[in-house]
Amino acid sequence: MSRFDRYMLSQLVALFGFFSLVLVLVYWINRAVGLFDDLISDGQSALVFLEFSLLALPNVIRLVLPISAFAATVYIVNRLTQDSELVVMQATGFSSFRLARPVLYFGLIVALMMLILMNVLVPQSRATLSARSAEISQNVTAQFLKDGTFMHPAKGVTLYIREITDLGELRDIFLADDRGATERTTFTARSAILARGDSGPKLVMFSGMAQTLTREGARLAVTRFEDFTYDLGAVLGASGPKRRVMEELPTLALFSPSEALLTETRSSRAEFLYEAHSRIGQPFLGMAAALVGFAALLLGAFSRFGLWRQILFSVLLLIVIQMVNVAASGAGGKDEALWPLAYAAPAVGLVIGALLLWLSQRPRRLGRAVRGVAAA
Repeated sequence: MSRFDRYMLSQLVALFGFFSLVLVLVYWINRAVGLFDDLISDGQSALVFLEFSLLALPNVIRLVLPISAFAATVYIVNRLTQDSELVVMQATGFSSFRLARPVLYFGLIVALMMLILMNVLVPQSRATLSARSAEISQNVTAQFLKDGTFMHPAKGVTLYIREITDLGELRDIFLADDRGATERTTFTARSAILARGDSGPKLVMFSGMAQTLTREGARLAVTRFEDFTYDLGAVLGASGPKRRVMEELPTLALFSPSEALLTETRSSRAEFLYEAHSRIGQPFLGMAAALVGFAALLLGAFSRFGLWRQILFSVLLLIVIQMVNVAASGAGGKDEALWPLAYAAPAVGLVIGALLLWLSQRPRRLGRAVRGVAAA
């Protein structure tokens, strides 16, 4: 790598780190406020909030990396142009494609980071976050249980616990379930425990009695039991283990999904294929964004007023690339044969960048750049 390539690459990486840090902090603070309110209001500690924040960071970083790469490239190229460094390099015989080599190195670094994020860190963090959310939701269910108070966790349900011991044992239980359209059931028990089940928390009652009163005919049926399990999670609105989504699955599992996996995620095979190829193609959006920003600014000659027109033009091109990405995402998830659309947006961005580089090194533009240096 030449000295110029090392110099420009170091500038790009430094500014890329700065913009990434700023954007991640802005995005994280915006989401952390709502997350903090939800967790603290449910009685969770600050450590749980910190854990959830860290698990959400890989996905946040994935979202901001292409924007950071574009912003860093535009800033550096604009500064080097104002200092006449790029113009001097062009005057010494460097073509636009030669000048773009450190930008391509930089784009490969960004693409590699996004590949690791999208195929390793983001799926693992989202799977862990989903599991912890389900665990927290069941712990929150236990907080509804208070001794010495008549509680109404749901419409038509009344629950009373005389005492809750330090070991978590519930003593002297009264539970009235009036949700049925044809009957009303009242449970009484000497003791009970709260157990975790596959579909949510269960209330296991011991040495009790169930009295069922039919609304029509007013008949009372009494059943004594040694132990009885009541689905408390359904009453309190707690959910069992959540269904996994595609974003939580490893990339290899997306290429050949089983019928059980399709049913669990409620997704089609076309969506699986597009998601799998998207994890390979989308990382190159960072390279495309950096190349488009660099090439668009090379279209402008030296000017003391800056390259604001070229900067606006590069932003518009970035919006066009994102529109292509959104359109491809909508179409690619509907047909299995359209999975190549996952590579459409990066390919369009790279083609636009190459075309702009070719336009920027036309003889009249190069001559205009040299005259600009001489006038300066």
